[in-house]
Amino acid sequence: MKKVLLSLGYVLLLVIAAAAGFAAYVAVTGIPTYAPGHVNLKVEVVPAKVERGRKYASMLCISCHLDPSTGKLTGKRLADVPAVFGEAYSRNITRNPVFGIGSWTDGELAYLLRTGITRTGRYTPPWMPKYPHMSDDDLESIIAFLRSDDPVIAPVSLNPPGISKPSFLTKFLTHSAFKPLPYPESPIVTPAMSDEIPYGKYLSVNLGCFACHSANFRTVNELEPEKSAGYMGGGNPLPDLSGQIVRSANITPDETGLARWSEADFTRAVRTGIRPDHTVLRYPMSPMPELSEADTAAIYAYLRTVPKIHNVVARAELPAVVAGSVQGKALYYRYGCNSCHGDNGVGVGDLRRATLDYPTDPQLEAFIRHASSFKPGTKMPDWNGIIADNEYAPLIAYVRQLERVTESAK
Repeated sequence: MKKVLLSLGYVLLLVIAAAAGFAAYVAVTGIPTYAPGHVNLKVEVVPAKVERGRKYASMLCISCHLDPSTGKLTGKRLADVPAVFGEAYSRNITRNPVFGIGSWTDGELAYLLRTGITRTGRYTPPWMPKYPHMSDDDLESIIAFLRSDDPVIAPVSLNPPGISKPSFLTKFLTHSAFKPLPYPESPIVTPAMSDEIPYGKYLSVNLGCFACHSANFRTVNELEPEKSAGYMGGGNPLPDLSGQIVRSANITPDETGLARWSEADFTRAVRTGIRPDHTVLRYPMSPMPELSEADTAAIYAYLRTVPKIHNVVARAELPAVVAGSVQGKALYYRYGCNSCHGDNGVGVGDLRRATLDYPTDPQLEAFIRHASSFKPGTKMPDWNGIIADNEYAPLIAYVRQLERVTESAK
């Protein structure tokens, strides 16, 4: 018996030593590199492709790469990446040949978007989405947009404001669970819009609905999304731009999910950000006005087919900073303005432009009430009928104050 126990002890020591050695290796080597791929591809930059690419880039690329300070896709700190993954910055993807992607070939861009491997062999961390299921036409359309003369990708000689610092967990996962995805061996075709459920599934997968709305990013299956733990059942803890945790919604057809939502309810929520109960979706879920009603109808039809998951997801609570705040600041947080604009007003939407664009309070109030009328395609919800009439004045006063504080700190 003693010999058996002694042998087991040696085995345990060996396991511990191997684990410690692997941990040390991961910590030292960081995120692994791979042999870069070679794809022979030349994308035709024509208006139809550019416009379709703009639609997808607006939903998949711009919010992460757009720096409010430059107004271009020069990269920024990704404040909504969970802290467990470390500190993350997006890259400059303007047409600049040195700082951006101006010197990249179409094949190099396609290989990166499919597999997660850059032209130098660097593997992009988990916060950079990969698109192994996107059709060839849609992928090429995104590349066509990145080659276009759109102002947001005009060449800028600027590095992002910081360097990503992946955590040990991120490094460990890239050595174990998260690996480069295979480049498709055969063409991928977009399902016909008339084939509603397959088309809805295609959109939901390529928009990354499963990644946010499943149980946790650590258990997401990019190659086989439906095998992700808690597929579409919500509960994934996502930080907003204030660092507050917002858990993703259950979007299965269960009574704790979308069972009581009509197609019209779903379309309004996805395209405008307004729920059936007249509350507003919280960032990181942003409205997608780029989607047509046919698109959202197809996604809704697909979601009605996924297995039900009974999971009550609590809405985010007001942060402690609201307690004892002046009325304007309390309203800013109560309505979730901070989730998009951040605590300092410089987030997805930069409030430093409020005075420049809307110099009088009535003008700014009109914009807040009917943002889509002023800026078609904006991701800012129309707040008319949601914010009470007597709340606009104190809220706008706080926005003006926030703008002055932010400008003085520059």
